[in-house]
Amino acid sequence: MSRPRLLDLGCGAGGATRGYQLAGFHVTGVDHRPQPNYVGDEFALADMLTFPLDGFDAIHASPPCQRYSAMSVCRPGLAEKYPDLIRPVRERLQVAGTPWVMENVPGAPLRNPLLLCGFMFGLDLYRHRLFESSFVPTLAMHPAHSIPGSYAGNWKPGQIISVSGNCAPIALARRAMGIDWMNREELAEAIPPSYTHFVGEQILAHLGVAA
Repeated sequence: MSRPRLLDLGCGAGGATRGYQLAGFHVTGVDHRPQPNYVGDEFALADMLTFPLDGFDAIHASPPCQRYSAMSVCRPGLAEKYPDLIRPVRERLQVAGTPWVMENVPGAPLRNPLLLCGFMFGLDLYRHRLFESSFVPTLAMHPAHSIPGSYAGNWKPGQIISVSGNCAPIALARRAMGIDWMNREELAEAIPPSYTHFVGEQILAHLGVAA
């Protein structure tokens, strides 16, 4: 039996893609930049606002998050320099007629989002991310943050590493994310595959496909 097909818009090197693969999807990634380390089944160099959405069983989209990131918001005038693609991407997804998920950082204007955290999946990581979807997702228990988090690039033993910017040490960042194929820049923009493995299983249930 062939795997259901999922389109990953704004795929980067494939953190979200790998999670969907683990859930059981055949994944096609789309990004406006070449991604030589992409781990998906297929890749297209294209714009997420124009790439055709037909022919897929589900769609995941990760619009650029820089406009809403904490690092941009805390610097006057910086956030406005980055594009706001959430509304146009949502409009494309809504007319596609396919189950969809849109991911972004806390602070992004997603509607009734599901919040995921690395601690939910046993990762040595917080890395909160929001997921808006066309279906009602199952909530996951959010454990208390019992270990202090580090600042980007300033990890010390006894802290939870922050995988952003100049994330270091890189070996620890890769292990915390569950990603071993990305360089530092790719890793800083990725989400842990555990998140989309969880979401992907819910999409399959919504589609009536056994995981």
